[in-house]
Amino acid sequence: MKTSIVTLSGGQDSSTTLAQAIKDSQVVGAIFYHYGQRHEVEAQAAAFFAKHYCIPLEVVNVTAFQELGNSGLVGDGQITGMHPTLKHLPASFVPGRNLVFLTLAAAYAMRMGATQVWTGVCQTDFSGYPDCRRNTMDALEHSVRLGMDFPEFEIITPLMFETKAETFARAEHLGMLELMLEHSHTCYEGDRTLRHAWGYGCGQCPACALRAKGYEEYLSSKHR
Repeated sequence: MKTSIVTLSGGQDSSTTLAQAIKDSQVVGAIFYHYGQRHEVEAQAAAFFAKHYCIPLEVVNVTAFQELGNSGLVGDGQITGMHPTLKHLPASFVPGRNLVFLTLAAAYAMRMGATQVWTGVCQTDFSGYPDCRRNTMDALEHSVRLGMDFPEFEIITPLMFETKAETFARAEHLGMLELMLEHSHTCYEGDRTLRHAWGYGCGQCPACALRAKGYEEYLSSKHR
């Protein structure tokens, strides 16, 4: 069994990925990033899942994203509509985020003696994020292998070609659906006051809309 670390944001995808990684590999750690996001709810959710699965959590500050701005997810910009610079992408896109995060995760994996980094990125429901595509992961994996002299390094993306509905079904199969619904957090606004069937959130932001739609499709698939 290979040794791994998991990038853990505390959201639906990363918490489900953590559960899958624990089933399929030896997880020796998880990593969470403070990058100037609008709220601390993600950090609390990540800490919960790491504690629940008895996995050490490395917390890394990446303040450059807040300093550089250029995304609705950092600062007080709009999270709906189009990106202020990259007009073909959503306002919530943070340029370079996953590229930096996964490079740092590779360094953490090396320190922990792990060869795999598991991450919950997904191109099926990728909301227009080019750094969530499998070809981006393949290119980054190749660069890390070369640039860090780490030939055995792998980026594992179990949700890459799944819809949100399929991710809900995977969580159920892993026996952690109720845990994920109650404790994961995806809402861009960090709202934990409203509890929906699909989990907590404002119910209005793009992340909530995507999660709600996926949950409805998941329920529909169970009754076919």
